[in-house]
Amino acid sequence: MAYRRRTLEMQADRIEAVLAKHKVGSRVSGGTVTPRFVRFDVAMQIGSKVSKVTNLAEEIAMALGKSEARIYRQGDTVSVEVPRSQPDPVRLLPLCGRLANVPPVTAVLGVEENGTPLLLRLSAPDVAHVLLAGTTGSGKTALARTLLSSLAMHNRQNEVQLILIDPKGRGFGPLAQLPHVLGGVSRTNEEILARLEWLVAEMERRDREGISRPALIVGVDELADLLQIGGRGVEQSLTRLAQRGREAGIHVVACTQKPTAALIGGAMKANFPVRLVGAVAGKDEARFAAGISDSGAEKLEGKGDFLLVARAAVVRFQAAWIGPTDLRFVAEQLHSGGNPARGWRTVTPPAETRPQTEAEGVNQSRGGTRMGRMLKGLF
Repeated sequence: MAYRRRTLEMQADRIEAVLAKHKVGSRVSGGTVTPRFVRFDVAMQIGSKVSKVTNLAEEIAMALGKSEARIYRQGDTVSVEVPRSQPDPVRLLPLCGRLANVPPVTAVLGVEENGTPLLLRLSAPDVAHVLLAGTTGSGKTALARTLLSSLAMHNRQNEVQLILIDPKGRGFGPLAQLPHVLGGVSRTNEEILARLEWLVAEMERRDREGISRPALIVGVDELADLLQIGGRGVEQSLTRLAQRGREAGIHVVACTQKPTAALIGGAMKANFPVRLVGAVAGKDEARFAAGISDSGAEKLEGKGDFLLVARAAVVRFQAAWIGPTDLRFVAEQLHSGGNPARGWRTVTPPAETRPQTEAEGVNQSRGGTRMGRMLKGLF
């Protein structure tokens, strides 16, 4: 839902009223609207103390009708950050339209807290394979669909091919319409084992011949369930791919809602250096899902609220999503010979799938005014 101009103006006025009440010389000069929060930039007068603003966090939150307000210094301004009542979805297609150039074998994940698009290059030496973890409702399968769809959108079929494994048959079915998908979606144990054995043989062939292209992206939904019911052959094949696949251009992107040591052994866990972690049940699940302690994943709000964990660095982001209409549109464009190298800046979906974004609404309405300078390139 668009964040209305008058709401931004009203909130800015209330912040200024609280500051004026306590004789803090300052004004709201602009800010940023992201899917989950609004940040107001407060320009301080010379001689005004930042500590006087930070001490007013609770009063500012009450004035805005919010549960909390986070106040911190950013350069020569003070930022007042408050949560939005309803998170705004980030659609993949408009997000990709903002990107002038996406490197090869690079997935578009969503936007960081400051509105910057977040990309992940699977072919980078320190990436290799990706584990997505989160409870039901966290958005992990939707994020996996986004990740895989974005690879198809920005790479030709001779650069990237998708191999999809979905034992429950619910997560990856819509992706089968993409031309990059090899052999449809594998669902039964027999199909899955045969596909994994072929991948191991292909990995060994590539090792012998010294080749790594096209990149083979192996999407696995419900990894823990697959390891439980698939038998030793499935586990051995997946482990070999996780251990040796990167050099052969084979990358595993696996989802699980059960990130426990009992279900995902040490060999598998050690070979997923990048974690995308959504809402989990508690601290123990957060530690295992993220691979580090104190990631804060147990505090995530669900519905696409994720952490990217890599090399002990943690980045919070809002996952992008691709709905059935946009996915069908992308598939039609690719099947008709659309050139992924050209990008998606000049390609627009049907009008009914392009509601006015928050950024469009405010920027068109306010131009160069205080609130018109908000929304620094989120959409």
